[in-house]
Amino acid sequence: MTTETTDTLVLLRELEPVVETNLNRHLSTAKEWFPHEFVPWSQGSDFDGPLGGQAWEPSQSKLSEVARTSLIVNLLTEDNLPSYHHEIATLYGRDGAWGTWVHRWTAEEGRHGTAIRDYLLTTRAVDPIALERARMTHMETGFTADHPDVLGSLSYVSMQELATRVAHRNTGRVSGDPICDALLAKVANDENLHMLFYRNLLMASFDLVPNATMEAILRVVKSFQMPGHTIENFGRKSVQIAMAGIYDLRIHHDEVVMPVLRQLKVLERTGLSAEGERAREELVEVLGKLDTAASRFEDKRAAHQARAAARAA
Repeated sequence: MTTETTDTLVLLRELEPVVETNLNRHLSTAKEWFPHEFVPWSQGSDFDGPLGGQAWEPSQSKLSEVARTSLIVNLLTEDNLPSYHHEIATLYGRDGAWGTWVHRWTAEEGRHGTAIRDYLLTTRAVDPIALERARMTHMETGFTADHPDVLGSLSYVSMQELATRVAHRNTGRVSGDPICDALLAKVANDENLHMLFYRNLLMASFDLVPNATMEAILRVVKSFQMPGHTIENFGRKSVQIAMAGIYDLRIHHDEVVMPVLRQLKVLERTGLSAEGERAREELVEVLGKLDTAASRFEDKRAAHQARAAARAA
C-alpha cells in the first residue's frame, strides 16, 4: 500500500521551488513577439454592416477548406482561455511562483487568440459572423478539467501543450501561406516552452511521488482529449484535420505521448510499489492499443485516398 501523499497543498508546496526555477528559465528563454507584426493589415477591408463594407464570401479566402477548419479549431480552443485560467488558478493558486506562472501563461496564451483572429479576419479567410457565433457557443459551454488534481493536471498539460504545438505547426505548413506559417510557428514556439515548463514539473513529481505520478499519467493517456473537444461539431472537424495529416492518432502516439514518456523515462523507472508497477504495465497495454489504432487509421486513410484518386483519374 502506497504511503505517498496526493494532498494538493502538500504537493504545491513541495513543487514550488521547481516552479520558481522553471519560471525563471522560461522568462529568460521566451522571446517577446508582437501579433500585429504577423498580420497583413494591407489586405484588410471593411465588412458589410454599419461601416458599409463588402459582405464575406467563401471565394475571398485563399486557404484550403482543411486549413481554414484547423485554424478555426485552433482559435476557438484558444478562445476558451477564461475557463482555462479559472481552472489552473483555482488549482495552482494565485500567490508565489505558482501564481506568477499562471498569469504569465495566461498572458501568452491570450496573445495566440489575438494573433490568429486578426490574421483570419484581415485576410478574409473565414466568415466573421459564423466565427463569432461559434465563439459564443463554445465559450458559453465553458471548460471543466478532466483531471482536476495536481498530478493529473501536470500530466495532461505536459501532453496537451505538445499536442497544441504540433497542431499549430502542421496547420501553418498546410496553409500554403508563408505569413500564416510564420505566425503559427511563433505560436507553436510558445506552446513548446509551456510544455517544457510542465514536463519539468512532472519530472519533479516523479521524484516526489513516483507511484501516484505513474497512476496519473496512466489516467491521462487512457482518456486524453484535446481542450477544444467541446467545440460544436468537433468530431467532424477533427476527422477532417486527421485525414489531412495535421493531427491524427499516429501523430498523437509518435509525436506527443511517446516523446513525453521517453523524456520522463516512464517505462524505465525503478523502485515503484506494486500499485505503481501495475499502473506502468497497464500503460504499456494502453500504448500498444493506441499504436494499433493509429495503424488502422493510417490504413483506412490510405484506402480512402486511393479510392479518391481512382475516381479522379
